[in-house]
Amino acid sequence: MPIYDYRCMSCNTSFELLVKTATVPACPACASTQLEKQVSAPAPPGQLKGIVSSARAQASREGHFSNYKPAERPRS
Repeated sequence: MPIYDYRCMSCNTSFELLVKTATVPACPACASTQLEKQVSAPAPPGQLKGIVSSARAQASREGHFSNYKPAERPRS
């Protein structure tokens, strides 16, 4: 799942989202789906670990662990 940058057309908030291809993203501030995808700069190689960590934290908050390796998933 890629991380995209968006700008909400309703409240003018800019944010990043980890989005599945079939999912319609919504603004975290106002829940509007009227979003404009922004051009984002690629991550420098040294910052990849931080981006992966951020994406995993967001996935955990959303209750799914699809971007974790099976060995890294929490055991229930």
